[in-house]
Amino acid sequence: MFDLAEIFSEFSQGKAIDRPTMVKVMEDVFSTLIRKKFGTDENFDIIVNTQKGDLELWRVREIVSDGEVTDDLSQISFSEATAIDDDYEIGEECYEKLQLADFGRRSIMAARQTLISRIMELEKDEIYRAYTERVGEMIIGEVAQILKREILVVDDATGTELIMPRTETVRGDYFRKGDMVRGIIKEVEMRNNTPVVIVSRTDERFLAKLMEQEVPEIEDGLITIKGIVRMPGDRAKVAVESYDDRIDPVGACVGMKGSRIHGIVRELQNENIDVIPFTNNTQLYIQRSLTPARVTNIELDQENRRAKVFLEPDQVSLAIGKGGTNIKLASRLTDYEIDVYRNNEIEIDDVDLEEFADELESWIIDELKGIGCDTARSVLELSNEELIRRTDLEEETVDEVLNVLKAEFEE
Repeated sequence: MFDLAEIFSEFSQGKAIDRPTMVKVMEDVFSTLIRKKFGTDENFDIIVNTQKGDLELWRVREIVSDGEVTDDLSQISFSEATAIDDDYEIGEECYEKLQLADFGRRSIMAARQTLISRIMELEKDEIYRAYTERVGEMIIGEVAQILKREILVVDDATGTELIMPRTETVRGDYFRKGDMVRGIIKEVEMRNNTPVVIVSRTDERFLAKLMEQEVPEIEDGLITIKGIVRMPGDRAKVAVESYDDRIDPVGACVGMKGSRIHGIVRELQNENIDVIPFTNNTQLYIQRSLTPARVTNIELDQENRRAKVFLEPDQVSLAIGKGGTNIKLASRLTDYEIDVYRNNEIEIDDVDLEEFADELESWIIDELKGIGCDTARSVLELSNEELIRRTDLEEETVDEVLNVLKAEFEE
């Protein structure tokens, strides 16, 4: 009817609930059971043996002469006491062992359900606490189930089920059930009183952990990562600094012939990673952040945190990058708004796509923004074939869009 050993086996093994807490839960549950039957639990002892899964309930009452019992809860007559044990004397305490069957089947089943519920709540609290402390750590898990909007991953270390939303996967990630996957613990949420651990592969901290694994100097503290920005699956920029003048931070991170960085690039589905040396010299930092473009001159507006960057005409497209990725990442890394200028020319004029709302339908503008093109020039930098491939636009529509945008600059 009530297999205590089975419950302990089910909930103790593999769970992170300590034995003192388990004992406290057991005592609380059976104290409630006793109070429901007798009205109080003051004269009862509950003994729990977590090793064997044994439980003993003892009722303790003072032995008084026959006919002098005034309180059945705290006193027992001499004749009743001697029926339990012949050696009892008046004035002693009588220990009477209770059997679970004495409480009735319905009460016992209710207590069992309460016990299981309490232990499950403790387990949820422990999972929330444990993973909250591990936010930012890397985990390795096995893909258990693939759903439309998320992937269920079982933590290889604890067996806990984690969730990796599709939005937290890198473009090009393809998983099958049983695959091993790496990710970072991004956050822990409580949904319907259940802890939900979110795993991410797009978070900047995931790239930091991958570099820490591949580059011993980072793990040893000889090189530190000063900043990371990513457009997951496309490009990333990492600023590193060495505390040892003998160590080249960029060379150490890239490795001989790229041996260290190549493993990370493959893990991130060929995400291009620019590793640059960090410096407190803002102009030099901005110059390095625009790699691979070669900057001629930089004018800073420190108050408004803006930078005018001058380049040769053939370096402009490199500075801006495909879809504007390079300049956007450089701005995020340096925390400066970067404006690009050609040498000896006026600022490269550009127009936000929203300005063409009278000539282009809103859904067309949304399609272009969906591939990272927010301005006219970022669209014009792409070929007809690439625009057709990356959007749902027809060839005629793409031609019309390009003609409209080109006309703006020809004027």
